[in-house]
Amino acid sequence: MEFGQILAIKRREAGLNQSQLADRMGEMGMPLSNQAISKWEKGTTLPNVKQFFSLCKALDIEDINGLFLEGGEGVFRGLNSEGRRKALDYIALLRESGRYSPEEMLADAVMRRLPLYSLAVSAGTGQFLDGEDYEMVEVGAEVPEGANFGVRVSGDSMEPEFHDGDTVWVRQQRSLMTGEIGIFLYDGSAYLKELVACGDRMALHSLNEKYNDIIVSPELPLRVLGKVLK
Repeated sequence: MEFGQILAIKRREAGLNQSQLADRMGEMGMPLSNQAISKWEKGTTLPNVKQFFSLCKALDIEDINGLFLEGGEGVFRGLNSEGRRKALDYIALLRESGRYSPEEMLADAVMRRLPLYSLAVSAGTGQFLDGEDYEMVEVGAEVPEGANFGVRVSGDSMEPEFHDGDTVWVRQQRSLMTGEIGIFLYDGSAYLKELVACGDRMALHSLNEKYNDIIVSPELPLRVLGKVLK
């Protein structure tokens, strides 16, 4: 079983969604977004050493070796007992060297503060990005370099790619190509959608098939707020 699968199982056993786990990590002095946890569970990225041990503490995981080495295998997949022993010996040498300590890794991480908006709150106001309804959050390498702001997803219209409560990170720009996912203002409401062509018009497309496309009327302006970078 891969690391991300183990993490998802332990998170559910703890009765937490990704946002709640991110909040718990923040309370422990390890601020990160629920999108980072989503990427870990999908296997897109992995936590650094300090984040990993904070995760274990947040999820009350005590038998780390038994869970991630024996049961989950992870990076030890494909190694026999002797190979695993040598890998653990090398990890011990790295720790003893002091050159790869969690404190050093944390100091080297580039932290930024970005505005995080709530899509649900902004819907209907027509003032998304122009108002003051946001919070400033500290983010690290888990957020794409080009992101200018984040949006907290509301609803299931973009599942299975984006889930209710997820945070998406966005690069502010005024236009998108068809097939790109972005944040839009249309008819006074804010949307997270995919921009698609529908005949001679454009439409805002939901990835969840139970939702119909929103056909853009020429009488109502469509404002592109930015491109989703994940």
